[in-house]
Order: sequence, then C-alpha cells, then structure tokens
Amino acid sequence: MFRYVFRRLVSAVPTLLIIVTIAFFMMRVAPGGPFDQERNLPPEIEANVLKAYGLDKPLVEQYLDYVGGLLRGDFGPSFEFRDFTVRDLIFGGFPASLQIGSMALLLAIIFGVAFGAFAALRQNSRVDYAVMTLAMTGIAIPNFVMAPILTLILGVYLSLLPVAGWGDGAWVNKILPVVALALPQVAYISRLTRGSMVEVLNSNYIRTARAKGLRERIVVGRHALKGAMLPVVSYLGPAAAAVVTGSVVIETIFEVPGIGRYFVLGALNRDYPLVMGTVIFYAMLIIALNLVVDLIYAWLDPKVRLE
Repeated sequence: MFRYVFRRLVSAVPTLLIIVTIAFFMMRVAPGGPFDQERNLPPEIEANVLKAYGLDKPLVEQYLDYVGGLLRGDFGPSFEFRDFTVRDLIFGGFPASLQIGSMALLLAIIFGVAFGAFAALRQNSRVDYAVMTLAMTGIAIPNFVMAPILTLILGVYLSLLPVAGWGDGAWVNKILPVVALALPQVAYISRLTRGSMVEVLNSNYIRTARAKGLRERIVVGRHALKGAMLPVVSYLGPAAAAVVTGSVVIETIFEVPGIGRYFVLGALNRDYPLVMGTVIFYAMLIIALNLVVDLIYAWLDPKVRLE
C-alpha cells in the first residue's frame, strides 16, 4: 500500500511539470499583457515595472525562474492584488472553496446514491422513469445555467435565500452555491447507481442471500449497495474534478470569496502568477483526490491489488 502511494506521488511530479509548462506558455502566447491598461505610462516607467516583475527577461528564463520559485513554495506576487502574494490569496480563499466543494460533493453522493438505489429497486416503474428523466435533465443543464435559475426562483421571486455574497460564512449564503454545484453530480451518480444496482440485484450472490431468508433490508443495504458502489467510487475522481472546475463559475456568480473567483479575476486581468498558482493548486488537489478515490476503491473491493 505504502509503495503504491509513493509511486503515485512520484508519478505526480512529471504530471505537474507538464501542467506548469503548458499553462505558463499558453498564458504568454495569448495576446495582451498584465499592464496593458497602463500603456499611457512613459516608456521608462513601463520598463521599470516590467523589470520589477521580471517580465523583461527572455521567456525561457522567466520559465526557469518561475519553476525555481515553485520548488521553494513561492508562487510569486499578484499583479492585480499588489498587497498580497499568490500564496496568500490561495490559502485565504481555500477555506470557502473547500466548504462549498466538499458540501456539494457530499450532497451529490447522498442524494445521487439514494435516488439511484430507489429507482433500481422499482425498475421500469413510474418512479424509475421519473428519477431517470430528472437525472437526464440535470446532466443536460450545466451548473452555470442552473445557478441563475435557482437565484431567480429562490432568491428573487420567493425571497427565501440570499442571491449572492458570503455573509461571513453564514449557512444560508452557502445553500444556493452548494445546490447549484451539486445538481449535475447528483444526476450522474443517480444514473451510475441505478445501472450498477440493477446489475447487482440480478447477480447470483444476491439470489443466494435471498434464498437463505435474509431480510430485504440486509440484502440491499449490506450486499447489493456495497457492490453497486464500486462504479460510483470510480466516478468520484472525475466528479471531484468537475466540482473543482465548476466552482470557478459558481463562486463568480454567487460572489463567494474562494479560489475560483480569484482565478476568474486573474484571467480577466492577465494576472499571470495568480492564474498559474490557482491552476497548479487545482491540479495538485485533483491528483490527491484521485489517489484517495483509488484507495477507497481498493478498500471496497478486496480483489483489487494495489501492490
């Protein structure tokens, strides 16, 4: 187990290096620059500004300097938020992003598994068709469309929830962003659970358990559901990535002071270090979550050998 974790962590190093390289040069190739709005400055002052941030150096030298800073844990200064470093902004916004993302993922797992199992136990019934119709609708509608709809209905028309703002982390301010972020994943997990549950319920060991006279609650909860969870656990890696990337839009819509909002502001203002820092942090987070998902999968299925 420990050797497997070590190998995965070692293999993550070249993956991160490739991500850093692609993101770095893509940011520089795109037209425009971080100080385009200050083109009315005298050439001497502009040259001093570029020199202060190391932007006057050749591109390859800038890249090597940046990678060297990353090895020391330095993401560089922010061009837009000049009183903060990128590390300060990331770790300042991470608690809000962590709360929104973890709550959305937990909500998606609970309701997705419940709806999928409920539909599978009533296969080809009206309940089954209704759940799958709602799931397909949730898959078809992205969260950046669902978020304004929820805001309009629950926030504007019914005035039940605040439409934006963090409110010092009050729970009422978290409901809309969490629900908007979780709904597509609820739909995906419902379909996965339903399909896997139907297959497991028709397997031989479930027939054997029922033939032994076990209660249906034990057959479903202890045997069928555990086997049906394997595809769901496999999907948790992509689901975590989808929640992380989806939070970029959701945090901007609901004005949540998280990392995703800083990423959007950094991209709009061509804040190279801020965009790079958020991309690297998200990549590290997704790699770590995929490793955790693989370990959970091995715990659920004894046949999986990680060594």
